[in-house]
Amino acid sequence: MNTAISSRDERAFSAPALLVAGAFFMEFLDGTVIATALPDMAKDFGVTAVELNIGISAYLITLAVLIPASGWIADRFGARAIFTLALAIFTLASVFCGLSTEVHTFVAMRILQGIGGALMVPVGRLAVLRTTPKHLLIKAIATLTWPALVAPIIGPPLGGFITRYASWHWIFFINVPLGLAAIILALRIIPDIRETERRSFDLTGFITTAVAMVSLVTAMERLGDRQPQIWPTLALAVLGFGCLTYAIRHFRRATAPMVRLDALQVPTFRVTMYGGSLFRSSISAVPFLLPLLFQVGFGMDPFHSGLLVLAVFVGNLTIKPATTPLIRWLGFRRLLLINGALNVCSLLACALLTPQTPVWAIMLILYLGGVFRSIQFTGVSTLAFADVPAAQMSDANTLFSTASQLAVGLGITLGAIGIRLGEQVGDWLHLSTLPGISFRLSFVFIAVICLVGMIDSLHLAKTAGSSVSEKKK
Repeated sequence: MNTAISSRDERAFSAPALLVAGAFFMEFLDGTVIATALPDMAKDFGVTAVELNIGISAYLITLAVLIPASGWIADRFGARAIFTLALAIFTLASVFCGLSTEVHTFVAMRILQGIGGALMVPVGRLAVLRTTPKHLLIKAIATLTWPALVAPIIGPPLGGFITRYASWHWIFFINVPLGLAAIILALRIIPDIRETERRSFDLTGFITTAVAMVSLVTAMERLGDRQPQIWPTLALAVLGFGCLTYAIRHFRRATAPMVRLDALQVPTFRVTMYGGSLFRSSISAVPFLLPLLFQVGFGMDPFHSGLLVLAVFVGNLTIKPATTPLIRWLGFRRLLLINGALNVCSLLACALLTPQTPVWAIMLILYLGGVFRSIQFTGVSTLAFADVPAAQMSDANTLFSTASQLAVGLGITLGAIGIRLGEQVGDWLHLSTLPGISFRLSFVFIAVICLVGMIDSLHLAKTAGSSVSEKKK
Protein backbone atom coordinates (compact mmCIF):
# COMPACT_ATOMS: atom_id res chain seq x y z
CA MET A 1 0.00 0.00 0.00
CA ASN A 2 2.77 2.44 0.97
CA THR A 3 4.62 1.56 -2.21
CA ALA A 4 1.54 2.34 -4.30
CA ILE A 5 1.08 5.69 -2.56
CA SER A 6 4.78 6.46 -3.04
CA SER A 7 4.54 5.64 -6.75
CA ARG A 8 1.50 7.88 -7.18
CA ASP A 9 3.26 10.72 -5.34
CA GLU A 10 6.34 10.30 -7.51
CA ARG A 11 4.29 10.48 -10.71
CA ALA A 12 2.41 13.53 -9.41
CA PHE A 13 5.61 15.40 -8.67
CA SER A 14 7.41 14.26 -11.84
CA ALA A 15 4.85 15.75 -14.25
CA PRO A 16 5.65 19.41 -13.43
CA ALA A 17 9.37 18.60 -13.42
CA LEU A 18 9.15 17.06 -16.90
CA LEU A 19 7.19 20.03 -18.25
CA VAL A 20 9.60 22.55 -16.76
CA ALA A 21 12.56 20.55 -18.11
CA GLY A 22 10.98 20.60 -21.57
CA ALA A 23 10.55 24.37 -21.37
CA PHE A 24 14.15 24.70 -20.21
CA PHE A 25 15.30 22.63 -23.17
CA MET A 26 13.42 24.88 -25.60
CA GLU A 27 15.02 27.98 -24.07
CA PHE A 28 18.55 26.57 -23.79
CA LEU A 29 18.43 25.07 -27.28
CA ASP A 30 17.28 28.36 -28.79
CA GLY A 31 20.32 30.04 -27.29
CA THR A 32 22.76 27.54 -28.81
CA VAL A 33 21.37 26.79 -32.29
CA ILE A 34 21.49 30.46 -33.29
CA ALA A 35 25.30 30.57 -33.29
CA THR A 36 25.62 28.37 -36.39
CA ALA A 37 22.91 30.32 -38.22
CA LEU A 38 24.50 33.76 -37.75
CA PRO A 39 26.30 33.86 -41.14
CA ASP A 40 23.09 33.11 -43.10
CA MET A 41 21.06 35.53 -40.98
CA ALA A 42 23.66 38.26 -41.40
CA LYS A 43 23.58 37.79 -45.16
CA ASP A 44 19.80 38.24 -45.23
CA PHE A 45 20.00 41.32 -42.98
CA GLY A 46 22.84 42.88 -44.98
CA VAL A 47 25.29 43.00 -42.07
CA THR A 48 28.32 41.00 -40.96
CA ALA A 49 28.05 38.03 -38.62
CA VAL A 50 30.10 39.95 -36.04
CA GLU A 51 27.63 42.85 -36.16
CA LEU A 52 24.69 40.47 -35.76
CA ASN A 53 26.30 39.00 -32.65
CA ILE A 54 24.54 41.83 -30.82
CA GLY A 55 21.41 39.66 -31.03
CA ILE A 56 23.08 37.08 -28.78
CA SER A 57 24.48 39.76 -26.47
CA ALA A 58 21.10 41.49 -26.11
CA TYR A 59 19.49 38.21 -25.10
CA LEU A 60 22.16 37.40 -22.49
CA ILE A 61 22.07 40.91 -21.02
CA THR A 62 18.27 40.77 -20.70
CA LEU A 63 18.60 37.49 -18.81
CA ALA A 64 21.21 39.04 -16.54
CA VAL A 65 19.00 42.03 -15.71
CA LEU A 66 15.74 40.19 -15.00
CA ILE A 67 16.80 36.90 -13.38
CA PRO A 68 17.56 38.55 -9.99
CA ALA A 69 14.00 39.93 -9.90
CA SER A 70 12.35 36.65 -10.93
CA GLY A 71 11.90 35.38 -7.37
CA TRP A 72 10.04 38.51 -6.24
CA ILE A 73 7.83 38.41 -9.36
CA ALA A 74 6.93 34.74 -8.81
CA ASP A 75 6.23 35.32 -5.11
CA ARG A 76 3.99 38.28 -5.89
CA PHE A 77 1.97 37.00 -8.84
CA GLY A 78 2.23 33.21 -8.52
CA ALA A 79 4.45 30.62 -10.18
CA ARG A 80 1.80 29.24 -12.56
CA ALA A 81 0.81 32.66 -13.92
CA ILE A 82 4.39 33.88 -14.39
CA PHE A 83 5.67 30.61 -15.87
CA THR A 84 2.79 30.53 -18.36
CA LEU A 85 3.29 34.21 -19.20
CA ALA A 86 7.01 33.59 -19.73
CA LEU A 87 6.22 30.75 -22.15
CA ALA A 88 3.79 32.98 -24.05
CA ILE A 89 6.30 35.84 -24.29
CA PHE A 90 9.08 33.51 -25.42
CA THR A 91 6.88 31.82 -28.03
CA LEU A 92 5.51 35.09 -29.43
CA ALA A 93 8.98 36.61 -29.59
CA SER A 94 10.19 33.51 -31.45
CA VAL A 95 7.58 34.13 -34.15
CA PHE A 96 8.71 37.73 -34.60
CA CYS A 97 12.39 36.71 -34.59
CA GLY A 98 11.66 34.35 -37.47
CA LEU A 99 9.74 37.07 -39.33
CA SER A 100 12.43 39.73 -38.85
CA THR A 101 13.80 41.29 -42.01
CA GLU A 102 16.32 43.72 -40.54
CA VAL A 103 18.73 43.71 -37.63
CA HIS A 104 17.03 46.27 -35.35
CA THR A 105 13.74 44.37 -35.31
CA PHE A 106 15.61 41.14 -34.67
CA VAL A 107 17.51 42.58 -31.71
CA ALA A 108 14.30 44.00 -30.23
CA MET A 109 12.62 40.60 -30.48
CA ARG A 110 15.66 38.89 -28.95
CA ILE A 111 15.29 41.24 -25.97
CA LEU A 112 11.62 40.22 -25.74
CA GLN A 113 12.71 36.58 -25.90
CA GLY A 114 15.15 37.29 -23.10
CA ILE A 115 12.33 38.60 -20.91
CA GLY A 116 10.50 35.31 -21.35
CA GLY A 117 13.64 33.25 -20.80
CA ALA A 118 14.65 35.18 -17.67
CA LEU A 119 11.32 34.34 -16.04
CA MET A 120 10.85 30.85 -17.48
CA VAL A 121 13.92 29.10 -16.04
CA PRO A 122 14.06 30.33 -12.42
CA VAL A 123 10.28 30.45 -11.92
CA GLY A 124 9.83 26.97 -13.38
CA ARG A 125 12.58 25.60 -11.14
CA LEU A 126 11.03 27.33 -8.11
CA ALA A 127 7.64 25.73 -8.80
CA VAL A 128 9.28 22.29 -8.78
CA LEU A 129 11.48 22.93 -5.73
CA ARG A 130 8.62 24.20 -3.58
CA THR A 131 6.33 21.26 -4.28
CA THR A 132 8.82 18.37 -4.31
CA PRO A 133 9.40 16.42 -1.07
CA LYS A 134 13.02 16.11 0.03
CA HIS A 135 13.16 12.37 -0.69
CA LEU A 136 12.23 13.03 -4.34
CA LEU A 137 14.47 16.07 -4.80
CA ILE A 138 17.36 14.17 -6.43
CA LYS A 139 15.11 12.81 -9.20
CA ALA A 140 13.46 16.21 -9.70
CA ILE A 141 16.81 18.01 -10.02
CA ALA A 142 18.15 15.27 -12.30
CA THR A 143 15.16 15.91 -14.57
CA LEU A 144 15.70 19.67 -14.51
CA THR A 145 19.43 19.54 -15.22
CA TRP A 146 19.50 17.53 -18.45
CA PRO A 147 18.52 20.46 -20.73
CA ALA A 148 21.51 22.53 -19.56
CA LEU A 149 23.80 19.58 -20.32
CA VAL A 150 22.31 18.45 -23.62
CA ALA A 151 21.34 21.70 -25.39
CA PRO A 152 24.87 23.18 -25.71
CA ILE A 153 26.08 19.92 -27.27
CA ILE A 154 23.34 19.20 -29.82
CA GLY A 155 22.43 22.85 -30.48
CA PRO A 156 25.20 23.75 -32.97
CA PRO A 157 24.83 20.66 -35.22
CA LEU A 158 21.04 20.96 -35.08
CA GLY A 159 21.25 24.63 -36.00
CA GLY A 160 23.50 23.78 -38.93
CA PHE A 161 21.11 21.05 -40.09
CA ILE A 162 18.04 23.33 -39.94
CA THR A 163 19.85 26.19 -41.67
CA ARG A 164 21.12 23.92 -44.43
CA TYR A 165 17.97 21.94 -45.20
CA ALA A 166 15.28 24.52 -44.35
CA SER A 167 16.25 28.09 -43.44
CA TRP A 168 17.37 30.00 -40.36
CA HIS A 169 13.77 31.17 -39.80
CA TRP A 170 12.80 27.66 -38.68
CA ILE A 171 15.23 27.85 -35.78
CA PHE A 172 12.65 30.19 -34.23
CA PHE A 173 9.44 28.85 -35.79
CA ILE A 174 10.09 25.40 -34.29
CA ASN A 175 9.46 26.96 -30.87
CA VAL A 176 5.84 27.78 -31.73
CA PRO A 177 4.20 24.31 -31.48
CA LEU A 178 6.45 23.45 -28.53
CA GLY A 179 5.58 26.68 -26.76
CA LEU A 180 1.83 26.35 -27.35
CA ALA A 181 1.82 22.78 -26.03
CA ALA A 182 3.81 23.86 -22.97
CA ILE A 183 1.38 26.73 -22.25
CA ILE A 184 -1.63 24.38 -22.30
CA LEU A 185 0.12 21.88 -20.02
CA ALA A 186 1.40 24.60 -17.67
CA LEU A 187 -2.12 25.86 -17.02
CA ARG A 188 -3.09 22.32 -16.00
CA ILE A 189 -0.18 20.91 -14.03
CA ILE A 190 2.03 23.74 -12.70
CA PRO A 191 1.01 24.41 -9.06
CA ASP A 192 -0.31 27.89 -8.28
CA ILE A 193 2.08 28.80 -5.46
CA ARG A 194 2.86 32.27 -4.15
CA GLU A 195 4.03 33.98 -0.98
CA THR A 196 1.36 35.14 1.46
CA GLU A 197 3.66 37.97 2.55
CA ARG A 198 3.52 40.84 0.04
CA ARG A 199 6.86 42.64 -0.21
CA SER A 200 7.18 46.01 -1.90
CA PHE A 201 9.48 46.06 -4.92
CA ASP A 202 13.07 46.87 -4.00
CA LEU A 203 13.88 49.42 -6.71
CA THR A 204 17.32 50.26 -5.30
CA GLY A 205 18.32 46.61 -5.19
CA PHE A 206 16.98 46.00 -8.69
CA ILE A 207 18.82 48.95 -10.28
CA THR A 208 22.16 48.26 -8.60
CA THR A 209 21.95 44.55 -9.39
CA ALA A 210 20.96 45.26 -13.00
CA VAL A 211 23.91 47.63 -13.50
CA ALA A 212 26.23 45.08 -11.88
CA MET A 213 25.01 42.19 -14.04
CA VAL A 214 25.08 44.17 -17.31
CA SER A 215 28.58 45.47 -16.55
CA LEU A 216 29.97 42.06 -15.59
CA VAL A 217 28.39 40.20 -18.53
CA THR A 218 29.63 42.86 -20.98
CA ALA A 219 33.11 42.84 -19.42
CA MET A 220 33.29 39.05 -19.75
CA GLU A 221 32.23 39.26 -23.40
CA ARG A 222 34.89 41.91 -24.11
CA LEU A 223 37.52 39.92 -22.25
CA GLY A 224 36.80 36.99 -24.53
CA ASP A 225 37.53 39.04 -27.67
CA ARG A 226 40.62 38.27 -29.71
CA GLN A 227 42.07 41.72 -28.94
CA PRO A 228 40.16 43.04 -25.92
CA GLN A 229 40.24 46.74 -25.10
CA ILE A 230 41.81 46.60 -21.67
CA TRP A 231 40.77 49.91 -20.11
CA PRO A 232 37.07 49.91 -21.11
CA THR A 233 36.85 46.26 -20.05
CA LEU A 234 38.54 47.01 -16.72
CA ALA A 235 36.22 49.97 -16.15
CA LEU A 236 33.17 47.78 -16.76
CA ALA A 237 34.51 45.12 -14.38
CA VAL A 238 35.20 47.70 -11.64
CA LEU A 239 31.72 49.20 -12.11
CA GLY A 240 30.16 45.74 -12.00
CA PHE A 241 31.96 44.59 -8.85
CA GLY A 242 31.36 47.95 -7.19
CA CYS A 243 27.61 47.82 -7.83
CA LEU A 244 27.48 44.16 -6.82
CA THR A 245 29.22 44.93 -3.52
CA TYR A 246 26.80 47.78 -2.86
CA ALA A 247 23.82 45.57 -3.77
CA ILE A 248 24.96 42.85 -1.34
CA ARG A 249 25.31 45.40 1.48
CA HIS A 250 21.89 46.79 0.60
CA PHE A 251 20.26 43.34 0.64
CA ARG A 252 21.71 42.66 4.08
CA ARG A 253 20.44 45.93 5.56
CA ALA A 254 17.10 46.50 3.80
CA THR A 255 13.89 45.53 5.58
CA ALA A 256 12.33 44.17 2.37
CA PRO A 257 15.20 43.34 -0.04
CA MET A 258 14.60 42.03 -3.55
CA VAL A 259 16.75 39.01 -2.64
CA ARG A 260 17.37 37.81 0.90
CA LEU A 261 20.86 36.39 1.45
CA ASP A 262 20.00 34.10 4.37
CA ALA A 263 20.48 30.98 2.23
CA LEU A 264 24.21 31.73 2.01
CA GLN A 265 24.43 30.78 5.69
CA VAL A 266 23.55 27.19 4.71
CA PRO A 267 26.95 25.46 4.26
CA THR A 268 25.90 23.17 1.41
CA PHE A 269 24.29 26.01 -0.53
CA ARG A 270 27.34 28.23 -0.01
CA VAL A 271 29.71 25.59 -1.39
CA THR A 272 27.61 25.14 -4.54
CA MET A 273 27.53 28.90 -5.05
CA TYR A 274 31.31 29.36 -4.86
CA GLY A 275 33.09 26.15 -5.86
CA GLY A 276 30.03 25.02 -7.81
CA SER A 277 30.13 28.18 -9.94
CA LEU A 278 33.73 27.45 -10.93
CA PHE A 279 32.69 23.93 -11.94
CA ARG A 280 29.77 25.26 -14.01
CA SER A 281 32.15 27.73 -15.68
CA SER A 282 34.57 24.95 -16.61
CA ILE A 283 31.91 22.74 -18.21
CA SER A 284 30.46 25.76 -20.05
CA ALA A 285 33.81 26.16 -21.78
CA VAL A 286 33.83 22.61 -23.19
CA PRO A 287 31.16 23.04 -25.94
CA PHE A 288 33.03 26.21 -26.94
CA LEU A 289 36.50 24.63 -27.07
CA LEU A 290 35.83 21.21 -28.63
CA PRO A 291 34.57 22.43 -32.05
CA LEU A 292 37.52 24.85 -32.24
CA LEU A 293 39.98 22.07 -31.41
CA PHE A 294 38.57 19.74 -34.06
CA GLN A 295 37.88 22.27 -36.82
CA VAL A 296 40.60 24.91 -36.42
CA GLY A 297 43.23 22.79 -34.69
CA PHE A 298 42.80 19.45 -36.49
CA GLY A 299 41.25 20.67 -39.77
CA MET A 300 38.02 18.65 -39.54
CA ASP A 301 34.84 19.75 -41.29
CA PRO A 302 31.89 20.92 -39.13
CA PHE A 303 29.89 17.74 -39.77
CA HIS A 304 32.52 15.28 -38.51
CA SER A 305 33.44 17.62 -35.67
CA GLY A 306 29.79 17.72 -34.61
CA LEU A 307 29.55 13.92 -34.68
CA LEU A 308 32.49 13.63 -32.30
CA VAL A 309 31.07 16.24 -29.92
CA LEU A 310 27.81 14.27 -29.78
CA ALA A 311 29.71 11.65 -27.76
CA VAL A 312 29.55 14.09 -24.83
CA PHE A 313 25.77 14.23 -25.24
CA VAL A 314 25.54 10.42 -25.21
CA GLY A 315 27.59 10.31 -22.02
CA ASN A 316 25.35 12.93 -20.40
CA LEU A 317 22.20 10.94 -21.08
CA THR A 318 23.28 7.34 -20.54
CA ILE A 319 24.52 7.98 -16.99
CA LYS A 320 21.33 9.77 -15.90
CA PRO A 321 19.54 6.64 -14.55
CA ALA A 322 22.58 5.82 -12.39
CA THR A 323 23.07 9.30 -10.93
CA THR A 324 20.50 9.01 -8.14
CA PRO A 325 21.75 5.58 -6.92
CA LEU A 326 25.32 6.92 -6.96
CA ILE A 327 24.37 9.89 -4.78
CA ARG A 328 22.52 7.65 -2.34
CA TRP A 329 25.41 5.17 -2.24
CA LEU A 330 28.36 7.56 -1.90
CA GLY A 331 26.75 10.64 -0.36
CA PHE A 332 27.35 14.12 -1.74
CA ARG A 333 30.82 14.77 -0.31
CA ARG A 334 32.45 11.56 -1.54
CA LEU A 335 30.65 11.74 -4.88
CA LEU A 336 31.70 15.34 -5.62
CA LEU A 337 35.32 14.65 -4.65
CA ILE A 338 35.74 11.33 -6.49
CA ASN A 339 33.75 12.28 -9.56
CA GLY A 340 35.23 15.79 -9.53
CA ALA A 341 38.72 14.29 -9.79
CA LEU A 342 37.57 12.09 -12.68
CA ASN A 343 36.07 15.14 -14.39
CA VAL A 344 39.40 16.97 -14.10
CA CYS A 345 41.16 13.94 -15.60
CA SER A 346 38.74 13.89 -18.54
CA LEU A 347 39.53 17.55 -19.26
CA LEU A 348 43.27 16.85 -19.10
CA ALA A 349 42.76 13.90 -21.46
CA CYS A 350 41.40 16.32 -24.09
CA ALA A 351 44.78 18.08 -23.99
CA LEU A 352 46.41 14.82 -25.14
CA LEU A 353 44.30 14.49 -28.31
CA THR A 354 46.03 14.83 -31.68
CA PRO A 355 44.92 14.46 -35.32
CA GLN A 356 46.42 10.95 -35.19
CA THR A 357 44.36 9.86 -32.18
CA PRO A 358 41.98 7.05 -33.26
CA VAL A 359 38.37 8.14 -33.57
CA TRP A 360 37.25 5.48 -31.09
CA ALA A 361 39.68 6.84 -28.48
CA ILE A 362 38.47 10.42 -29.00
CA MET A 363 34.85 9.33 -28.67
CA LEU A 364 35.62 7.28 -25.54
CA ILE A 365 37.32 10.26 -23.86
CA LEU A 366 34.44 12.57 -24.78
CA TYR A 367 31.86 10.00 -23.70
CA LEU A 368 33.47 9.55 -20.28
CA GLY A 369 33.81 13.32 -19.99
CA GLY A 370 30.06 13.59 -20.59
CA VAL A 371 29.42 10.95 -17.92
CA PHE A 372 31.51 12.70 -15.25
CA ARG A 373 30.16 16.10 -16.26
CA SER A 374 26.56 14.91 -15.91
CA ILE A 375 27.10 13.31 -12.49
CA GLN A 376 28.87 16.37 -11.09
CA PHE A 377 26.33 18.81 -12.51
CA THR A 378 23.41 16.87 -11.03
CA GLY A 379 25.19 16.47 -7.70
CA VAL A 380 26.02 20.16 -7.37
CA SER A 381 22.55 21.27 -8.49
CA THR A 382 20.81 18.92 -6.03
CA LEU A 383 23.07 19.72 -3.09
CA ALA A 384 22.39 23.42 -3.60
CA PHE A 385 18.80 23.01 -2.37
CA ALA A 386 19.14 19.90 -0.19
CA ASP A 387 19.41 21.73 3.14
CA VAL A 388 17.70 25.03 2.27
CA PRO A 389 14.58 25.61 4.42
CA ALA A 390 11.31 26.00 2.53
CA ALA A 391 11.01 29.65 3.63
CA GLN A 392 14.33 30.48 1.93
CA MET A 393 13.78 28.45 -1.24
CA SER A 394 12.68 31.38 -3.43
CA ASP A 395 15.70 33.53 -2.57
CA ALA A 396 18.08 30.56 -2.83
CA ASN A 397 16.69 29.78 -6.28
CA THR A 398 17.19 33.40 -7.38
CA LEU A 399 20.79 33.44 -6.14
CA PHE A 400 21.51 30.08 -7.79
CA SER A 401 19.97 31.19 -11.11
CA THR A 402 21.94 34.45 -11.09
CA ALA A 403 25.22 32.68 -10.31
CA SER A 404 24.53 30.08 -13.01
CA GLN A 405 23.95 32.78 -15.61
CA LEU A 406 27.23 34.48 -14.74
CA ALA A 407 29.03 31.12 -14.75
CA VAL A 408 27.97 30.41 -18.35
CA GLY A 409 29.40 33.73 -19.54
CA LEU A 410 32.52 33.24 -17.45
CA GLY A 411 33.05 29.77 -18.93
CA ILE A 412 33.23 31.06 -22.51
CA THR A 413 35.50 33.89 -21.39
CA LEU A 414 37.80 31.45 -19.58
CA GLY A 415 37.88 29.29 -22.71
CA ALA A 416 38.98 32.27 -24.82
CA ILE A 417 41.58 33.28 -22.22
CA GLY A 418 42.81 29.68 -22.14
CA ILE A 419 43.35 29.72 -25.91
CA ARG A 420 45.40 32.92 -25.70
CA LEU A 421 47.44 31.52 -22.80
CA GLY A 422 47.90 28.32 -24.80
CA GLU A 423 49.32 30.30 -27.71
CA GLN A 424 51.84 32.04 -25.45
CA VAL A 425 52.84 28.88 -23.57
CA GLY A 426 53.12 26.99 -26.87
CA ASP A 427 55.52 29.63 -28.22
CA TRP A 428 57.49 29.64 -24.97
CA LEU A 429 57.88 25.85 -25.00
CA HIS A 430 58.54 25.80 -28.78
CA LEU A 431 55.42 23.69 -29.35
CA SER A 432 53.64 26.05 -31.74
CA THR A 433 54.10 23.66 -34.67
CA LEU A 434 51.98 20.98 -32.98
CA PRO A 435 48.41 20.90 -34.40
CA GLY A 436 45.87 22.59 -32.14
CA ILE A 437 48.36 23.13 -29.31
CA SER A 438 46.72 26.38 -28.12
CA PHE A 439 43.33 24.66 -27.84
CA ARG A 440 44.83 21.60 -26.18
CA LEU A 441 46.63 23.69 -23.57
CA SER A 442 43.41 25.61 -22.94
CA PHE A 443 41.90 22.36 -21.64
CA VAL A 444 44.71 22.24 -19.06
CA PHE A 445 43.74 25.75 -17.96
CA ILE A 446 40.07 24.78 -17.70
CA ALA A 447 40.99 21.63 -15.77
CA VAL A 448 42.83 23.75 -13.20
CA ILE A 449 39.73 25.96 -12.80
CA CYS A 450 37.60 22.85 -12.31
CA LEU A 451 40.09 21.49 -9.75
CA VAL A 452 39.94 24.70 -7.71
CA GLY A 453 36.15 24.49 -7.66
CA MET A 454 36.26 20.84 -6.64
CA ILE A 455 38.52 21.56 -3.65
CA ASP A 456 35.69 23.61 -2.13
CA SER A 457 33.86 20.31 -1.62
CA LEU A 458 36.41 19.42 1.08
CA HIS A 459 34.57 21.87 3.35
CA LEU A 460 31.44 19.72 3.21
CA ALA A 461 30.49 17.60 6.20
CA LYS A 462 30.27 13.85 5.61
CA THR A 463 26.51 14.07 6.18
CA ALA A 464 26.00 17.02 3.82
CA GLY A 465 22.62 16.76 2.11
CA SER A 466 21.72 13.61 4.05
CA SER A 467 18.02 14.57 4.15
CA VAL A 468 18.02 14.13 0.38
CA SER A 469 20.58 11.37 -0.15
CA GLU A 470 19.28 9.34 2.80
CA LYS A 471 22.81 8.84 4.07
CA LYS A 472 22.88 8.24 7.84
CA LYS A 473 25.53 9.25 10.33
